[in-house]
Amino acid sequence: MGMTFAEKILAKYSGKKETMPGEIVTVKPDHLLTHDNTAAIIQKIKEELERHGVFSSDLPIIVIDHVVPASSEKTADNHKKIREFVKKYHITHFFDAGNGICHQVVVEKGLALPGSLILGSDSHTCSYGAVNAFSTGIDRTEAASLLLTGETWLKVPQSIKMILKGKLSDNVYAKDVILYIIGDITASGATYCSVEFHGDISQFSIEDRFTMANMGVEMGAKNAVFPFDDITRGYLDSIGVPSSAYSPVYPDEDASYMETLEYNLDEIEPMVACPHTVDNVKPVKDLEDIDIQQCLIGTCTNGRYSDFQVAAKILKDKKIHPDVRLLLLPASKSVLEKTLETGVMQPLIEAGGILLPPGCGPCLGAHQGVLAPGERCISTANRNFKGRMGSKEAEIYLASPATVAASALYGRITDPREVDL
Repeated sequence: MGMTFAEKILAKYSGKKETMPGEIVTVKPDHLLTHDNTAAIIQKIKEELERHGVFSSDLPIIVIDHVVPASSEKTADNHKKIREFVKKYHITHFFDAGNGICHQVVVEKGLALPGSLILGSDSHTCSYGAVNAFSTGIDRTEAASLLLTGETWLKVPQSIKMILKGKLSDNVYAKDVILYIIGDITASGATYCSVEFHGDISQFSIEDRFTMANMGVEMGAKNAVFPFDDITRGYLDSIGVPSSAYSPVYPDEDASYMETLEYNLDEIEPMVACPHTVDNVKPVKDLEDIDIQQCLIGTCTNGRYSDFQVAAKILKDKKIHPDVRLLLLPASKSVLEKTLETGVMQPLIEAGGILLPPGCGPCLGAHQGVLAPGERCISTANRNFKGRMGSKEAEIYLASPATVAASALYGRITDPREVDL
């Protein structure tokens, strides 16, 4: 019997010929990602670090991104502790505040590669499935142990095969696809499973795949992965990663899946996840009487260049509704620079947008965009839980950059297909 992607890659990293779902394996990942929570993680093992040091200075990837610039003395002190740790242990892969959101930075810097295994103390580490990596989140205690020993254990997940057929219609995007899938399978429908995307996927860019893999955890998945193809190769070539640096992993044709699901892309329309769960998904056309006060375009889900391109096309030579705040949050310094160099950001700012530094801030209600009681925000982020962006009495709706931009224009949730370009 053949193996799925997850079974094959975990066999590779545990030194086994094969693995089976439910099996516990000990693995040595290529990298461990941490962010602002590094301060809490190293505090857990302060004495052990003094005695033994880190397993390898090349193992950690540390990105300060969640609250940047620091919004309080406590946050600033945590950032200081991280910088001191990096210097003391000569950490190779450190990206200070301003470089961007950890998941975007990891992919941009070529640290997530096809066939690699990356663990991270952040649930959206699953994003790197966009480039054919097995990547998943672990908790802080596991991260602390991994930092010291270089190894940890994982349970081999069951696998779900999702076959995407057809072609997306105009003004329908990858975000609409993944919201539709989560609405169908529910927030727990893929719990501790490896989700593999197959079918007509050549229409999805790496940025599209990033959006979809990023939200794999919102259906409970352990990881969500795309197969390596010419799209992946082209992206890696563009950032200077030679083909000799990686070995893609493909599932076997006779692999056994827990479930196979098919989705017709032709039938998907602009979708919105309504409060307060990501699987509370409805077509945007059913929500058009809902007023909103804040719009957020950005985050690790949709803060890439193509996302701002889409929004700029809608808002060029227009002004946002006077009762709306439009926050623009590039996923990285690289994305920000490109939007400025090409002029893509300019029409968004002229329309009334507020440009924020690359980071996570408003997505988790930590900084620069907290909601007041009774306010509603439509966001390109990945979560809309109660209190996620500040007040528990606020509401968060999740949508594509096109839907968010259209909504900013009219001050209510709006179908982007209704906007005159």
